[in-house]
Amino acid sequence: MEEFFADPDFSNPSISPDGSRIAFLAPAHGRRNVWVCGVDEDPANAVCVTHDARRGITNYFWTDDPRWLLYLQDTDGNEDWHLFRVDLTAPGEPAVDLTPMAPGSRVFNAEPLAAQRATMIVAMNQRPEFVDHFLVDVATGTVTSHLEQDDPNGTVLLDRSGEPTFAWRLTEDGDYEFSAIESGTGERRVLRRMGGTAYPMVVQPQLVTPDGTGLLIGAYQDSDDLRLVRLDRETGQERVLAAVEGHSLDVRGAMAPGVLPPMVFTSRRTHEVIAARFVGDRPRIEVLDAHFADVYAALSTLSDGVLSTLSSDESEQRWIATFVHDRDPSVTWLYDHATGESRQLFRGFPRLNPADLAPMTAVHFPARDGLPLNGFLTLPVGTEPVRLPLVLLVHGGPWFHDAWEYNPVVQLLANRGHAVLQVNFRGSTGYGRRHTEAAVGEFARAMHTDLIDAADWAVEQGYADADRIGVFGGSYGGYAALVGVTVTPGYFAAAVDYVGISDLTNFLRSVPPIAKPHMLNNWYAYVGDPEDPDAEADMLARSPITMVDHIRTPLLVAQGANDARVLQAESDNIVASLRERGVPVEYLLAEDEGHGFENPENQIWLYRAVEKHFAEHLGGRRHPER
Repeated sequence: MEEFFADPDFSNPSISPDGSRIAFLAPAHGRRNVWVCGVDEDPANAVCVTHDARRGITNYFWTDDPRWLLYLQDTDGNEDWHLFRVDLTAPGEPAVDLTPMAPGSRVFNAEPLAAQRATMIVAMNQRPEFVDHFLVDVATGTVTSHLEQDDPNGTVLLDRSGEPTFAWRLTEDGDYEFSAIESGTGERRVLRRMGGTAYPMVVQPQLVTPDGTGLLIGAYQDSDDLRLVRLDRETGQERVLAAVEGHSLDVRGAMAPGVLPPMVFTSRRTHEVIAARFVGDRPRIEVLDAHFADVYAALSTLSDGVLSTLSSDESEQRWIATFVHDRDPSVTWLYDHATGESRQLFRGFPRLNPADLAPMTAVHFPARDGLPLNGFLTLPVGTEPVRLPLVLLVHGGPWFHDAWEYNPVVQLLANRGHAVLQVNFRGSTGYGRRHTEAAVGEFARAMHTDLIDAADWAVEQGYADADRIGVFGGSYGGYAALVGVTVTPGYFAAAVDYVGISDLTNFLRSVPPIAKPHMLNNWYAYVGDPEDPDAEADMLARSPITMVDHIRTPLLVAQGANDARVLQAESDNIVASLRERGVPVEYLLAEDEGHGFENPENQIWLYRAVEKHFAEHLGGRRHPER
């Protein structure tokens, strides 16, 4: 269990702007912390420069001053992110919080200001309903107001010098309206309107070009596939920068920066986009820059995976690259483009042998209404793939998608003898506009039957035993698991609800004020507005809490006490209702976690319980030590 869920020995590497040092995350004080070493040094001799013993660090940033390094951190998963400074000349000193704020406020983004050394443009909501821009002097910690937003339904986009250049807003009818901001007057000139429900998680990306004359966005235009498009600031004309027929731009990276591979790669030297990622059975990288084409060709020889993260020095001579792989995660390479030499720096999980792990295979089948569904099937190694216990692993979001990649949950379940099926049901991103919008109004309806159809397909193919099917998901996936045991109470032999929604109306009424304006095209459009009596009644009819009497499936529930998205009440209420009826339910409540367990000891606690739950009710095996 520890080999799957302990923090990796090395992860999230990057090279300093001057090319002299490498930073990465590695365990210290029982948590992920930032370590730094010389580019030609053995990473085993790196120095730990952060000292967080409470919660692991995920996102950190080099600055243009070699003295300072920055990172983001919240408190026990509450998502109130602050920006912290580390002095690399005094790595033993405590980090400094550059953004002290009242509870409920957070840093949303931090970018270097090109015109001013060691200065960051930081977006944060010191005003609860507005995300404003501030200048933060990294050396002194001085914070000054730079730009206040005047519309909670949109935002202003700045160029690299900090000047307001573009803006977008969500209109009352659900369109995204992009405008150019005139220099000097601040007047806005509308350039483009885009339909709303096709972009449930806001239009991504939104990148101002280095010269400020264009905005790069993801747009469907006249296609079902999401493309990377340049919107001209003066004329409003659109030019497609990257498109792949039958494949959409992969926007997952915008939802978890620093955790998931980025949508686009940018040059550290020119700041132009040099490549874009597209969705497929395996992710696809489309190269957009002639110089980078040579670099990419060399990097592609280093791994049979797909390029994941990338950083270079300012000269673009030295590059640090990691690769997406289903069985060999977090392998990091250093490549010198001037000499053509490369060396492997480290493997993130050196105790995992790729030969012992299960390959992830892309699968395709239709839903009952003919909608094409895509998914991934992982089968246990060394076991005949016939009538196995099956776990249907449902992704969160739901505006997200599963992809070909290393997933420790998948590998654990396969290692314990289960077949694992992930399906990108309707509403998932990455498979076209039609596929995403097919989920409007279909919570607990066609979104659920897509999952049933996927499991039935696995049974029909002979992989799965119809009497030993389990369902497991987090966030929306937790809701899907609860729907599975209420709407189809006899179908699943076991279920795990991980930070899932049990009451759609209570969930939407509990959304923080800063998020409410941006839910028009996702939860309100796809599910309903709980303040509308008719919609409220329909939402309650599709909420597991109102169907709890149907549950007879063995259920495990896991929740973080500090969850800012799905409040603890969502799990408390479903567990209390079951216990009042005398229905057995196991409940794991982590007091120091939020929307998902991050601390390794909590992940190990959770997955030991999951292992035991599925072993007892589906017949999978448990580790001999358990």
